[in-house]
Amino acid sequence: IIDIIYNMPALKNKRNIHEYISGYVDGEGCFSVSFSKRDKFIVGWETKPSFSVSQNEDRADTLFLIQKEFKCGFMRRDFSDKTLKYEVRSLEDLINHVIPHFENYPMVSTKQTDFESFKRICFFMQKGLHKEKKGLRRIIDLAFTMNPSGKRKYSKEDIFKALR
Repeated sequence: IIDIIYNMPALKNKRNIHEYISGYVDGEGCFSVSFSKRDKFIVGWETKPSFSVSQNEDRADTLFLIQKEFKCGFMRRDFSDKTLKYEVRSLEDLINHVIPHFENYPMVSTKQTDFESFKRICFFMQKGLHKEKKGLRRIIDLAFTMNPSGKRKYSKEDIFKALR
């Protein structure tokens, strides 16, 4: 299937592939940061950045194209909406593969603003700021500006209140 995509005239140029990926992600992708209560962590919370793109299984060719171009991540079924999801959760892969792509080939919608916050959070995490209260508060503030229509298990106030 991937070879078919690469044989499409519009995607023969490598730049076109990267622009296509950014446009596709602009419509179907998500940059998110979630938080889970974890007693074994110093601050009591785990910070989990994630980049994902969803599509119906019968149209998953593009997900495999993105995975091949980014050279990281995994596929999983999302039973909640019956789609296939390409996802990258590794901080190292996000910083080395995903973030550079969107710096070079930005999106045109407000999703670019979510990406900019996501990027800052990933770099804060790379510096270990998520392991200290003050840094985690900055990360939480940024994360809650992203995906305002998304569902969250914990509110910002709940996390701040429970922060050790």
